[in-house]
Amino acid sequence: MKKRIALIFTIILYIAGISYFTATPTYAEETSEKQGAGGSPLGFTYKVVQPENQINKEVGYFDLKMNPGQKQTVQIQLSNESEEPVEVVITLNGAKTNGNGVIEYGPSKIDNDKSLKYDFIDIVKAPETVTIPGKSTIPVEFAITMPEASFDGVISGGIQLKKKVDEKARKEQKGVINEYAFMVGMVLAETDKVVEPNLELNDVYAGMNNYRNSIFINFSNVEAAYLEELTLEAQIMKKDADTVLYDTKKANMRVAPNSLVDFPISMNGEKMVAGDYRAKIVATAGERKWNWEQAFTITDEEADKYNKQDVELVQEEGINWMLVAIAVGSAFVLILVIFLIVRMVRKKQEAKKRAERKKKKNKAQRN
Repeated sequence: MKKRIALIFTIILYIAGISYFTATPTYAEETSEKQGAGGSPLGFTYKVVQPENQINKEVGYFDLKMNPGQKQTVQIQLSNESEEPVEVVITLNGAKTNGNGVIEYGPSKIDNDKSLKYDFIDIVKAPETVTIPGKSTIPVEFAITMPEASFDGVISGGIQLKKKVDEKARKEQKGVINEYAFMVGMVLAETDKVVEPNLELNDVYAGMNNYRNSIFINFSNVEAAYLEELTLEAQIMKKDADTVLYDTKKANMRVAPNSLVDFPISMNGEKMVAGDYRAKIVATAGERKWNWEQAFTITDEEADKYNKQDVELVQEEGINWMLVAIAVGSAFVLILVIFLIVRMVRKKQEAKKRAERKKKKNKAQRN
């Protein structure tokens, strides 16, 4: 009896615990300072070959002093310690800044800022793929062609080194797929003149951040210099009111040279309401400070569109009736199984009582 009940409860737990998991590939970035330490999950390691015009020789990335119109080839050595050849995909990317205030040197969908005069991917060229034979080390060359006109500040970007993945094997693989890449930075400068970063506000608008209603503060670093230790404070209120509806503060942000930032302010799961609003923003970095105030409008069309997409809002038109049916069906099965268990236990108890009464009756008759 106990074994039967245990089996039934196992079935109940299985039914009640049904869930569906989806996994997205993860991207792990190795910084250039590690220079491909042994035991790499990529199947190869790398080493930056620093040229004579390397400014800071203590770092693991290219930090080069260049001249106007200069052409130079630099190298990264790739090593394969295995017996099998390894194909490496090489991607060049300009430095961008994401909404969290983190500089990205890898592939990105972030747009270039209009202040960007010289794009890294136009300055530096490299092969798209290389193959490292087994038990071998090969040089990979990167051709740099500087602009003819002299400029102050820096041009910066990243070199991504990633093992080529068999797409067929990727599709057949189940569960979480971990993808890794080495990232080698490159900073190019021509003069020693100190360029101060400068922020400009571009726009404030409504949108979605991770499928949640948000307000975006779009601003740019319009100078060819890195901005460090940025703190951003923002408040959202109705246009003609002082009551703060949404606010946020984020510190320790970094902004790449000549890059734009789409900084999100969460609406905390609230429904987006059409109307006229204003944003008050204060950005500080050291002794530098930028104060902005910007009016903006959320239209009826925008509010309706984003409210339908917000995963935290319960929408009558967005109810997933299949999930409702599954939940109701599971609950029905659960109730039915519990009912059968209770009924079976009661019958067992009643049968036991009848047997005891019959036993007592027979004993009394014999006496």
